[in-house]
Amino acid sequence: MGDGSITPRLGNMKALLGIVAGAGASYGLYKLMSGGSFKRNKKSAATESPGVRSSQPIEVTLQPGSLLARVSGLDVVCPRPVGVASADIIHQSPGNLDPQHLKMLLSCLQTSNNPPDRCRILLTLGNSAAFTVNQNLIREFEGIHMIAGFLSDPVAEVRVQTLNALNNLCMNIQNQEHIKVYVPQVLELIEMSPVNSDLQLGALRLLTNLSVTDKHQHLLKESITLLLSLLVVSIEALQVQTLKVLVNLSSNPDMMDDIVQAQAPASVVLLFDARTAPAVLLRLLTFAGNLKAWRPSAQVADELRRKQDCLFRVMLDESSQLHSRLVQLLSHPDGEIQSQVARILT
Repeated sequence: MGDGSITPRLGNMKALLGIVAGAGASYGLYKLMSGGSFKRNKKSAATESPGVRSSQPIEVTLQPGSLLARVSGLDVVCPRPVGVASADIIHQSPGNLDPQHLKMLLSCLQTSNNPPDRCRILLTLGNSAAFTVNQNLIREFEGIHMIAGFLSDPVAEVRVQTLNALNNLCMNIQNQEHIKVYVPQVLELIEMSPVNSDLQLGALRLLTNLSVTDKHQHLLKESITLLLSLLVVSIEALQVQTLKVLVNLSSNPDMMDDIVQAQAPASVVLLFDARTAPAVLLRLLTFAGNLKAWRPSAQVADELRRKQDCLFRVMLDESSQLHSRLVQLLSHPDGEIQSQVARILT
């Protein structure tokens, strides 16, 4: 790994933080930092697949107790296949849906022009995808690509529910082969969505599941700067989720070259502080421990020292503030944090 590519120099972080701190600020963070667009291949798999079409669709409102009501707590008006009575989907739980129910939901999704209905259908599909049998069925019905097509829906809540559904589907290893092609689109959602939004959180959860094993981690090697930048401006929930991705990536030695040479905000090191939330600090220490375990040759280290603002200089170089801040954390009141710090220092 480690193609040696370096993203443009970071801008003034103090001025940047003032820009993005406002509520609902558009997350053009990477663009503000680099003066350009985040380099990413815009091409992805087709967002439309041949759907499951119902002959002579009939408008039917699913009543309380129906499939949608039981799974998502909401009613939806959608077409149903001829010969499938609404009673067939009453009292069903997401774990024992019949294939025809999933086919009907996917058909509803494709034919609905109402954003609230699309949200409810995606919520239902997402809940059903918590079960392996449904994960497999949705894939076999080409439902993954149908669902992923709504990543570009103009309604933010539809995109959120799409990410949540893909997140559950991504728990299935076979499904990951179909979902991985949407990584560029998911990264773009993180970059362009409002800071601390549900869209960013949903996208990070999906990337966390996709990066649990090292098979698809290479797809995120160009996103390290984006993740580190988000880490220093987001609230605790997003910091935790961002660090889960970074910990996954840094656990893979083959990813380390790309990680240490990525541009990083100097303020990352300031998070190693007793005032940082313990849930964030623990994962931050795990990330730092993974980095410290990496041993570059003298030649590689010298080359990295000449790269302005790279993560190596911010956290690993002798000039970094990290060591002194770790020493201060030895007196942290949380015993687990103390132990992690001691392991890193020794």
